[in-house]
Amino acid sequence: QCNATLSAMEDTVESPDPASSSTSFSPLECTYSITVYAGYGVEIQVTCIEESLIIMGHGGTGPELLANETLMREGQVIRSTTNQVYIHYRSLRQTNHGMFSLHYQAFLLSCPFPRSPAGGGVTVTDIHPGGQAHFHCDPGFQVRGHEVSTCVNTTEPHWSTPEPQCVAVSCGGWIRNATVGRVLSPTPPSVSNHSNGNNLSCHWLIEAKEGHRIHLHFERIALDEDDDKLIVRSGNSSLSPPLFDSDLDDVPERGLLSESSTLYLELTADSSSIPLLLALRYEAFDDEHCWEPYMPHGNFSSSDITYQLGTTVTFTCSPGFVMEQGSGTIECVDPSNPHWNDSEPVCRALCGGELTEPAGTILSPDWPQSYSKGLDCVWQIHGNEEKRIELDVQILNIRHSDVLTVFDGRDLMSHVIRQYLGSRERFQVVSGGSEVTIQFQSDPNDSSFILSQGFLIHYREVEPNDTCPTLPQIEFGWISSSHSSPVRGSVLTYQCQPGYDISGSDIITCQWDLSWSSTPPSCVKVQQCPDPGEVVNGARSVRPEAGFAVGTVVRFSCNQGYQLEGPSQISCHGRDTGTPKWSDRSPKCVLKYDPCPNPGVPDNGYQTLYKHSYQAGETLRFFCYEGYELIGEVIISCVPGHPSQWNSPPPFCKGKVSQSFEPSHQILITSNTFLSIDP
Repeated sequence: QCNATLSAMEDTVESPDPASSSTSFSPLECTYSITVYAGYGVEIQVTCIEESLIIMGHGGTGPELLANETLMREGQVIRSTTNQVYIHYRSLRQTNHGMFSLHYQAFLLSCPFPRSPAGGGVTVTDIHPGGQAHFHCDPGFQVRGHEVSTCVNTTEPHWSTPEPQCVAVSCGGWIRNATVGRVLSPTPPSVSNHSNGNNLSCHWLIEAKEGHRIHLHFERIALDEDDDKLIVRSGNSSLSPPLFDSDLDDVPERGLLSESSTLYLELTADSSSIPLLLALRYEAFDDEHCWEPYMPHGNFSSSDITYQLGTTVTFTCSPGFVMEQGSGTIECVDPSNPHWNDSEPVCRALCGGELTEPAGTILSPDWPQSYSKGLDCVWQIHGNEEKRIELDVQILNIRHSDVLTVFDGRDLMSHVIRQYLGSRERFQVVSGGSEVTIQFQSDPNDSSFILSQGFLIHYREVEPNDTCPTLPQIEFGWISSSHSSPVRGSVLTYQCQPGYDISGSDIITCQWDLSWSSTPPSCVKVQQCPDPGEVVNGARSVRPEAGFAVGTVVRFSCNQGYQLEGPSQISCHGRDTGTPKWSDRSPKCVLKYDPCPNPGVPDNGYQTLYKHSYQAGETLRFFCYEGYELIGEVIISCVPGHPSQWNSPPPFCKGKVSQSFEPSHQILITSNTFLSIDP
């Protein structure tokens, strides 16, 4: 039947019965509504399709197009995201309406998988209604928002609460039974505890077990020297003696040691525009052991993992970092007051250096922190004379006013391979010789300086190769090369076979760094016919926005008073060796009147565009042969009517009358005298 409302969890939707007298001889428009239980979606399988269908999802934030005739094929499965679907059927034919058959069934909808918060994670019991997502944060962070969210069974299932955030532990606190942990920057003043107007005032009490002491390591600290202040006290209150005062003391490289089992930290900060940065690491230890060493951007090995007296620890830096400010090996000494005989070293990414290892890493200065303004750093890589240097630039994220330059040689006078500004995806560079120089310059005068990530480059020696990598042949196309081998400067031109279009750049160049200027293109099968055009005084069933894919059928109809001249529908057919094409030309909509018969060709004349009949509105022009004159209208028009008639009778061709002239019997003698001669 035409128009129906269905609520079963499984059923079939079919086109109206063509034998029905009420639908057989007129255009059809039908709507079918499918509604299943909340929390379920509708899965539709197309079993037969010969007509124009549009399937829309309803019940969400707005109508959602699920499929139309250009997106629908027999055997296709369509799934909704809500529990309600509308199927719109339209046939422009007067008779013999097309058929369709759809089978549907309900399926259980689910919530989208929740994202893990930065600085934390999430575990999910089930993403279907009733399932729960449990959020947690890493040490030093706490959940802001709901820790548990439930998948709610509604028209469109969703989580009961927004995804939470992990923020630094709130300003201040009491850390009991401390072993190892961190004190991090508090949240901004607008969301933190305030004790004095707009100022931030935080107090932490770190308490270890009785008989233990605490070592405090300054991982990172950035305070405004005028408005921010940090005091560390050895004790459990603000009256305890200070070990460190940021207004008076330099940051201790070896950290601080408590005199008892407690440390008291006081932080006061003004809500200035300078961001507050604080990261302190604490470790508790007893009177028979040293504290656990700490070394960011490096590793260490120990002769005793409990760090008893006599334990030695050896440090190494991660690739790209250089050891500074300390010894590579330290020892736990002094039975009466166990401590390390030297401070832990510091691993830093330096501004420039000489590199002679066959492989290594180059980092922007102060990596992973942001680099400073006004830098001019130079790294020189010296490889084996028989090798080349390959740079694998894994991260490049610098400001557009800063420059990273790669030179093909031992100094800044060498050939420039390339200069880089801003950000780029991972890429490789290969030198032409055994040495490479890298220079990084940051703008010292940029008033809008913002923090940038920097760069991370791995390098290694490779075998000599003075050509770009060999590229595979392009499928369904061919390649033309400007050179016999892909040397620097050679150009590859890509072309596709008929029926295929190029996807990507059709011309790529082998650059100085022996990399191609872009990724090779591909030849993609043309799957659409060109737009067949609109029909004047009529309409078509498919809009151009949807495209005209292979298999698309376009049906045409005319406005009232007009009739089709040509096919009522055309279809887009694919071809193995060419682009898709239409099955026929598009029709025209002409006035719906009887034609005018040809009025006949005049004797000694002819017509233009001779036809047996002419549609209403058409014109006919007449001509006469040489020596004949046209009598009547040169152009006559077919006037619409029942029947249509010419607006004037046809003309005829009449022979022209020739004129004879008597010879003159006068001869001009002078300007005023004539001589008369009698015959």
